[in-house]
Amino acid sequence: MRLITTGLVLSLSLMLANAAHAELSARELVQKMDDNQLQTTKSSFNLMQLTSCKYGTKNGKLKCVEKPRIKVLESAQINTGPNNKDSKSIAIIVEPASERGIGMLSYSYDDSDKDNETWLYLSALGKVKRIAAGSDDEETEPTSMFGSEISTEDQETGKLDDYTYSILQRGQYKGRPVAVIESVPTAQRLKSTRYGKVRTWVDTERFISLKIQMFDKRDNAIKQVSVSKIEKINGIWLARSMTFKNLVSQRLTNMKIKAITFGLDIDAAFLTQRALTDQAFRQRHLQALRAQAQ
Repeated sequence: MRLITTGLVLSLSLMLANAAHAELSARELVQKMDDNQLQTTKSSFNLMQLTSCKYGTKNGKLKCVEKPRIKVLESAQINTGPNNKDSKSIAIIVEPASERGIGMLSYSYDDSDKDNETWLYLSALGKVKRIAAGSDDEETEPTSMFGSEISTEDQETGKLDDYTYSILQRGQYKGRPVAVIESVPTAQRLKSTRYGKVRTWVDTERFISLKIQMFDKRDNAIKQVSVSKIEKINGIWLARSMTFKNLVSQRLTNMKIKAITFGLDIDAAFLTQRALTDQAFRQRHLQALRAQAQ
């Protein structure tokens, strides 16, 4: 009787161990990745650099074939809404001096029924322009982040119900365990996106994307994202460098996070249009964040 009981216990233990290590589904992996992404926008303040140029290859390596345009930005983010799954962010150009003060304010919503909101402020004109949530016009480039190859859609999180997911393969990519996930927009989402499908190489241990390919609705590859310099900061896996290649225009943008601080006290009033138009108000809040980040 004791042998039978011991055998049952061992069998149950093996079953539980196997269940604990069962491979996650495509949707579960995407959810884990989205949860990790939300951690990076939880009361964070960062300094980033955008480097854009026309590209080519030389000796098999990607190279700029013109003098790159470099912009340095300060950005603050907070999570809001039900279960803190929505986010608000603001990004302000600090360099070059000729573009200082240009800013972008974005509200992202997890709810598929709520369109994300983005406003762009051009300091030279002194006007705030609201940017449309999306367009299915393939002949029109989506709104970019300060003239870079990064579109507002590329920065979206949440709205997981807007897509169906499948795992194309599992394996290794650059020495990391990955699942290649294909995300296909629903019929409704297809009306407000330029992408017909997206393929993501997801690190199945750190739940972060290592590579992304975007396709248009005719199944042509139009953009590719390469991720590098992944670090764990305050328990959060984060890519410090991402390169967005526009395969149509043959231009690229590298987004490098030069510094980032989590857990800051960020006043929600700063994440409003007033911060775009009121220079004194904006600088007061930025100086307070810089002081906290030191």
